[in-house]
Amino acid sequence: MSATSHKPHRSDQSDVPAAHAIESATGGSDAPPGGRRLTLLDRVISEADTVMRTLANRGNSAGRESPATGHSESLLSERERRHVAGLMRVNHTGEVCAQALYQGQALTARLPTVREEMREAAAEEIDHLVWCAERLRELGSRPSALNPAWYGLSFTLGAVAGAISDKVSLGFVAATEERVCNHLKEHLRELPDDDRKSRLILQQMLEDEQRHGDNALAAGGTDFPQPVKDVMTLVSQVMTRSSYWV
Repeated sequence: MSATSHKPHRSDQSDVPAAHAIESATGGSDAPPGGRRLTLLDRVISEADTVMRTLANRGNSAGRESPATGHSESLLSERERRHVAGLMRVNHTGEVCAQALYQGQALTARLPTVREEMREAAAEEIDHLVWCAERLRELGSRPSALNPAWYGLSFTLGAVAGAISDKVSLGFVAATEERVCNHLKEHLRELPDDDRKSRLILQQMLEDEQRHGDNALAAGGTDFPQPVKDVMTLVSQVMTRSSYWV
């Protein structure tokens, strides 16, 4: 979940510019054109717009082309297709949670540098969200019905972490990304050998998420103690197992 330069490609699956999506996902600029600084109410309205776009799975635009673009669909058995769809549904839910986490953190972050860190990371998370949604459609499947519940929990956790301190907020990002990387590696091992499209998407996501976690710690994030990480792992396991099926 950090900074990287983005190619000017746009996904054909969305209808809102990426810049707008990124600003909304992180609370937007504090001083928009026209000179008026955003109030808390302005930011809450912007956050509400992002909630609707994320949960409705519409309106987000990828800043980078999907790694799967241009690759042919593999011949999967029905059992393999259902399994891959379950894995991609879990990853899509993870990206929904990432958007909520950044929203909550941006709402309570204190330092502009931390808000910028959240904004830059959110851009790549939007890419992941769009890529996973596209892959689910290709597999003839759908996002998890539990996404609203996981969104609400992630938003609350992000807001609480940001309210405690920016160091805790960044540390929460790093610890979360560690959990995400673990399940991405597991999914890569479980994918059918012939499913190149899903594999390319997950490989790029893993590279991005590892960098996000490293950058959060480098920016001053707290390295959480192992007992806290163990609790986060338990919550993550509940999310992955439920989203796979529902």
